[in-house]
Amino acid sequence: MTTMKATTVIDYIVQRIADEGVQHCFGVPGDYAFPVGDAVDRNPNIKWIGCSNELNASYAADGYARARGAAMLSTTYAVGELSAINGVMGAKAERSLVFHVVGMPSYQNQRLRKTMHHTLGDGIFDKFIDISAQAACCHAVINPDNCVIEMERVIAEARRNNQPAYIVVPSDYAQAPITPADVRPLTIKSNETSLQKAVAAITERLKSAKSVVALPAFTISRLGLQKEVRAAIEAIGCPFATTSMEKSIIDESHPQFAGMYSGVLSAEETRKIVEGAELVLNIGGVSFNDETTMGFSTHLDPARFISIGLNDVRVGDQLFGSVRIADVLAALEKFESRAPQYKRTPEGNPSINGKPSDKITMDALYPRYAAFIRSGDNVVLESGSSSFGVPPLTLPDDVQVHIQMLWGSIGWATGATFGIALADPKRKTILITGEGSHQLTANEIGNMGRFGANPIILCLNNDGYMVERALEPNPDWSYNDLAKWRYAMCRTRSDAPIGLPRVSKRWASSMPH
Repeated sequence: MTTMKATTVIDYIVQRIADEGVQHCFGVPGDYAFPVGDAVDRNPNIKWIGCSNELNASYAADGYARARGAAMLSTTYAVGELSAINGVMGAKAERSLVFHVVGMPSYQNQRLRKTMHHTLGDGIFDKFIDISAQAACCHAVINPDNCVIEMERVIAEARRNNQPAYIVVPSDYAQAPITPADVRPLTIKSNETSLQKAVAAITERLKSAKSVVALPAFTISRLGLQKEVRAAIEAIGCPFATTSMEKSIIDESHPQFAGMYSGVLSAEETRKIVEGAELVLNIGGVSFNDETTMGFSTHLDPARFISIGLNDVRVGDQLFGSVRIADVLAALEKFESRAPQYKRTPEGNPSINGKPSDKITMDALYPRYAAFIRSGDNVVLESGSSSFGVPPLTLPDDVQVHIQMLWGSIGWATGATFGIALADPKRKTILITGEGSHQLTANEIGNMGRFGANPIILCLNNDGYMVERALEPNPDWSYNDLAKWRYAMCRTRSDAPIGLPRVSKRWASSMPH
């Protein structure tokens, strides 16, 4: 670690976050947060990524954290942090680890109850802390004396839950020297006795069950445990299924993949396997929300579940605490199954149909999406038609799919695409969205060009909020209308300036015009 070389509070904070593998800081500057931006600029290990607004920055940080494991977001007091809170709350809901660092008015002005800008003019400065802290799993108000201790606490807690940490620092304290403390980074470990009991309970149920199915959760990709989960499932020999939130979490060509489970919309064989299993192994905490279950149309008996959470294991009425999921998976990799290994023949996608002169329909469009996506791509799906249309299709191996199915904030995908492209530059990043969502955050395209991100953006112009129209008794209500942007004029130009999307040669060969 290099953090003790930092002499000021904010230098320590920035370097300590950089130690966690974060190489970019997304944000919008503000005078209370100037010390944060200054510290990022002078730190060789982290780069400032200025965004068009705080909401976009929070979406980008969420995407970055999904691809890289952690992210940093910088906003100013009140007006900045409150603009970002929707994106940070989404990161909390879907377990993305974002370190949200907020610069606030100086401690001196707080003590004097000065009437400062970005306040309600009442001399009270901590009321926004209560709001922003709700979007995080932990928070700290930093001063020179508690800086070292509190940073280790919030980092450990954020890692334990894989959710945002909210770090607030007054502008004068930020520039003060830290008080050294003999504190080392906390290593989160399982309680060995509890771990052994949990593994014994799991293996006992596995051995006695006549049929088992595994449901790996979206949290597995957040923690980077895909290989460990695959090894555990292979050792058990059981089929596994995923909901739309876990699309491609394990390669869909895997012989044990039983398909996507989505209640009444599941393939009949997939539904029989999942709902008929005597034992359901919930690995990581699957979100059975209204969208992944198609309106709660699943038939699952909770009594049949073994739930392996990030920090505990539940087997029936038994709960084993202080047990880390990685340690449980390592133990399950050694499981020796007596049952024959499940094998399924993967099904292909619908054939591509439609002539170039035809109108674009879902049947013509989505198979083209699947054919366009290649092994090694990052695919970002916006909430709406994209998040429902793409997941049922079979995608190539080694594709990383990013989707915000639980929080479902429209506009997220465009901002998240920016963060994902910077976090994982070796992969081609593809955004699939509709113009209703895209219009919310499209100004971030300028920063994609500015900072060298180069995603492919496939924007379906539905002439309004298509999903809203589909759900409404009357699809023609005026509030589903949108400003008509001329997308084709900018994306078909061969000389489009930096920041404007160009047509991909890969896409142009397959798309109806």
